Amino acid sequence: MEGSCAGANGEVQLHYFIEGYPDKKIISNWIPVNPDKDFTQQWKLSNLEAGKSYRVKIYARQLNNERISDSILGQFNLPPNEHETRDIKFCVVSCHDYNRRDDYENGHKIYPSMSKLRPDFYVHTGDIEYMDKPLPYAMTEELMRFKWNRIFALPFQRSFYNNHTSYFMKDDHDIGYNDSYPGKDYGTVTFERGLEIFDLEQFPTYSKRYKTIRWGKNLQVWIIEGRNYRSPNIMDDGPDKTIWGADQKKWFYETIENSSATFKVLITSSPILGPDKVDKNDNLSNIKYAHEQGEILDFIKNQKNIYIVNGDRHWQYVTHIDGTNLWEFGCGAGTDSHSLTGGWNRGGPMPEHKFLRLKGGFLSVDVTNIDNKPEIRFTHHDVDGKKVNEVFF
Repeated sequence: MEGSCAGANGEVQLHYFIEGYPDKKIISNWIPVNPDKDFTQQWKLSNLEAGKSYRVKIYARQLNNERISDSILGQFNLPPNEHETRDIKFCVVSCHDYNRRDDYENGHKIYPSMSKLRPDFYVHTGDIEYMDKPLPYAMTEELMRFKWNRIFALPFQRSFYNNHTSYFMKDDHDIGYNDSYPGKDYGTVTFERGLEIFDLEQFPTYSKRYKTIRWGKNLQVWIIEGRNYRSPNIMDDGPDKTIWGADQKKWFYETIENSSATFKVLITSSPILGPDKVDKNDNLSNIKYAHEQGEILDFIKNQKNIYIVNGDRHWQYVTHIDGTNLWEFGCGAGTDSHSLTGGWNRGGPMPEHKFLRLKGGFLSVDVTNIDNKPEIRFTHHDVDGKKVNEVFF
């Protein structure tokens, strides 16, 4: 099939060092890749220095052969410590699909557009690839792996990820079928197995899928898991029905209240405020999850300088509930063609919309400190990087 490149047994070795100090590089042992995990290998690095840029190089060789067969270069930035005032920029995207890329040879045009902004980090909110879309429908583990490998091999994607700190979230299409939940399997791949392939193989492995990261004095982000802990969508709404799960909500409330960051950005794979399109029942902006939505929003209303950023929706938007501190910024789909399917179906903007655009692109967020006055700015861009809307606080 187009884009196929099967994995092979072999060994890999990691070299890494702080930028400018290659003579102090750290070198791992040679480690065999795991054929049961798509011939991958993961390293967990420790004792890294806050606020530094690191360079990495991975070498590969065949088993029982000392000759290097390939290598790849990369780099990443680490967050500054919580006492350091530094301007920070990050980008947020959603909803990619190999067959809906807008540059046939290279991938998604948003990647070189984002690179020009030189973000400190990047967040993909999920639907990184669509397992339930054709060419092929990924109803087996082998086809899921094929689709992961194919989209990450695109030149635009590969160049961007090699050079930027990246956080990857998941959503329904990444693990199976539209609006996936426990018990809703796709082909021969169970819902739980789809989670395992994402969490333990194709992306960095963590004991918990949610996290918070402090990026200096003025910014802290929360990355929320929206699939692993959820109830079935068909369950009646009420206190026991959840998307976030009790442990994640408790952690969120506690870490928000304990944060001293000037600005707090909550990043979710799907909307909390919405409004959503007609007949959706899969996220917190839908009536089927009204109880948990109310619980979370009641908490947010009592906080200062907290903003919601989300993916999943195929349109770009800004929602604000007048008379409250509730703001939500939907980043939009990765291409214009992607926004044409599954998009906004309610006609014009709703009263709570401060911005609505039915095309693809990405969101950038800038935290600056001018004359000792912190500011946060949310900017929607089209696929070529042109600014189409800005809101700042």
